[in-house]
Amino acid sequence: MTAIAHHREAPATAPLRILWVNPINQPGYDAPIADLIGRVKLPNAEVHVVSLAIPEPVALTNLEWRVFESRIWFPVTAIARYAATHGFDGYAIGCFYDTALDEAREISGDAVVCAPCQSALQIVSNLANRFSVVIGVEKWKVQMEDRIRHYGYHDRLASFRTIGRHVDEFQQNTAATEDAIRRAVREAVEIDKAEAVILGCTIEFGFYAQLQREFGIPIVDAVYACYKATEAAALAKVQFGWKPSRLYSMAPPGEERLAASGLFAGPPPIGNTVIVPRA
Repeated sequence: MTAIAHHREAPATAPLRILWVNPINQPGYDAPIADLIGRVKLPNAEVHVVSLAIPEPVALTNLEWRVFESRIWFPVTAIARYAATHGFDGYAIGCFYDTALDEAREISGDAVVCAPCQSALQIVSNLANRFSVVIGVEKWKVQMEDRIRHYGYHDRLASFRTIGRHVDEFQQNTAATEDAIRRAVREAVEIDKAEAVILGCTIEFGFYAQLQREFGIPIVDAVYACYKATEAAALAKVQFGWKPSRLYSMAPPGEERLAASGLFAGPPPIGNTVIVPRA
């Protein structure tokens, strides 16, 4: 009797390369985000944390307003092309608006692309039936609610709760920010009957653990949600070959069309880079 040949999957310790973009052209958050990722990444993962190279006088520290976000749409997409051509297994877009996610996925080659909003929703859906999102100001609500509806989670959304702070204020007085988030979480739980809470900005980092202990419910940090989703998808790609489909709606332009377009003729718009090495 002829033995059946079995495919052997790659081990879970196979090397991974992951690219995280902070989609602003100021480097101030690169080292803190790299430090956060360094605490939780798999030992076999090498992570590049980058911000954008957009020349002065443009100076973006956040994407709260759509006009700010509009300036970085193509650079985020161009870095997905860089991930495709430089051997990255996963690409994480570090803004809760999930900026240019579909465009990046179209052009990312074999690299799996994730973003914080969708990643956090996928995680929280395994932990609770109803969740709230804590955001900085009311301005964000419509755009984020559109994303949640687009992803199919709107019927599980208990509420948005705002803390009256802009992105670039979150880390200036962390004690005051934590108190504001604490009040928002309490209102979400007691008034809106949320069973879990998502912190709806990647710069709301450093607060989830204490609040989770206090309230006894899942508090989902956007950085960790996005990074771990990207890492898990990258590992699944390496182990099982689960890379992005390139059929039909996922098909990118052919290489000849891309070359003729000239879109990626210059260097990638990568500015500051912090590399978190494999252990």
